Amino acid sequence: MPTRPQHQTLTQPSKQSIIAVCTNSQTTSQILSFSDKPMSTSTTMLILSFLYLLFSALIPSNSGNAACRSYCGNLTIDYPFALHSGCGHPGFRELLYCINDVLMFHISSGSYRVLDIDYAYQALTLHDPHMSTCDNIVLGAKGNGFSVEQWRAPYMNPTADNVFMLIGCSAQSPLFQGFPGKHLPCRNVSGMSCEEYYGCPAWDLLGGHRKVGSMFGSGPPECCAVPFEAIKAINLTRLQCEGYSSAYSLAPLRLDGANGWSYGIRVKYSVQENDEFCRACEATGGTCGYGTDGIRQLCMCGKLNSTSNCDSVKSSSTRTYSAVDSYTLIGSLVCLLAWVTKNHYPSPYVMHLIM
Repeated sequence: MPTRPQHQTLTQPSKQSIIAVCTNSQTTSQILSFSDKPMSTSTTMLILSFLYLLFSALIPSNSGNAACRSYCGNLTIDYPFALHSGCGHPGFRELLYCINDVLMFHISSGSYRVLDIDYAYQALTLHDPHMSTCDNIVLGAKGNGFSVEQWRAPYMNPTADNVFMLIGCSAQSPLFQGFPGKHLPCRNVSGMSCEEYYGCPAWDLLGGHRKVGSMFGSGPPECCAVPFEAIKAINLTRLQCEGYSSAYSLAPLRLDGANGWSYGIRVKYSVQENDEFCRACEATGGTCGYGTDGIRQLCMCGKLNSTSNCDSVKSSSTRTYSAVDSYTLIGSLVCLLAWVTKNHYPSPYVMHLIM
């Protein structure tokens, strides 16, 4: 029975193997016999371009596709989030940016610094530099508030235990429309309310607060605490408010009131589709991503992508060539390049670079 020729993965040939091919008289004569006439410059450029394309196709590159970045500063970036286009879940694309090792979260209402990503509870903690706290009240409607694009709304919203305290809202604010008498939308949210927030030292810097509103007199209250679900978006301009604060509860609440609250915006996220695709992808050594259409999920397996998992591409990911045939072809191409260079640019230095 004839012996089956052995094949191996194509690797970059050695210099010695190429020289050996060039010194083979039969190979050289076959290459040089195609023309004895001087070639024009355009013909030379055409041949060189052709050689470049062949070398690019035959000699594998070691660079591969850029891996999805997995960190920014001291924060880990994992599915469904990503910093590179094509990585992560398509519903979370163009959301996080790493600027000087500071992770930023960007939505339609503005940019926020990411303080924490809790993958176990699927929540992010965000910081708005123009948000009021217990130590500082920021007025002038400078804060971002919080609102996401409509197509992102199914994926993320502030948690139910996150209270937004709107400060200095106008009597004409949409916040108070449709709430006659004492039926204001202001309320206690997870044990946090404006009554406690009034105890913060920041109010003393403003000369204290005035308990105004339908419960205390005429006009709206200086502070109105609402859950996000009550108004669906915190837009200071639309709500005609001067500022806002946001705090969240990681129960149990401490007894020192608003001084012990955690200030920031706690955002709950979720992946609408079944996560089995990503789990299967990662279990086979892949990285979850999506296609150029921004919708179709892909499993990135090194230089190749799969619509299922990496096991499905492992069998076809390695192209095999005969080692002898590969070296002969590449060596012949080098000899052709040497012949062209010798006839048109007969410089010993150029020939030395090629050989």
